[in-house]
Amino acid sequence: MSDAVSALQRIMLVEDEEDIRAVAELALEAVGGFNLRTCDSGRKALEQLAEFSPQLILLDVMMPEMDGPSTLRAIKETGDFADVPAIFMTAKVQPEEVNEYLSLGAVAVIPKPFDPMTLSDRIREIWEGLA
Repeated sequence: MSDAVSALQRIMLVEDEEDIRAVAELALEAVGGFNLRTCDSGRKALEQLAEFSPQLILLDVMMPEMDGPSTLRAIKETGDFADVPAIFMTAKVQPEEVNEYLSLGAVAVIPKPFDPMTLSDRIREIWEGLA
């Protein structure tokens, strides 16, 4: 993956809160220069996986209908996207909660509220750590 470290371009953001989606979109597209696909639910994310083919998925933990952990499990079951790294973004960051997210297959957890000016840098750090 060493060649891919600098090549992170396509990120899928799955977040039900419109305000947080808007801030993250600004942070990741305008500040970070990423190609971003936003989805307001886990179901929409699953529907758009094949079309967008994300390199990285940012997932909110608490969403109606299909929460972040359920969405991640469903993504991992799709086969084609089982190896796409996922990062949870959540205000629920007690050590036992973080350990649970990591045990589900997430590569990292970014606490909310996040700093829009440093979000892209943090994601790049995580991406580079995967190499």
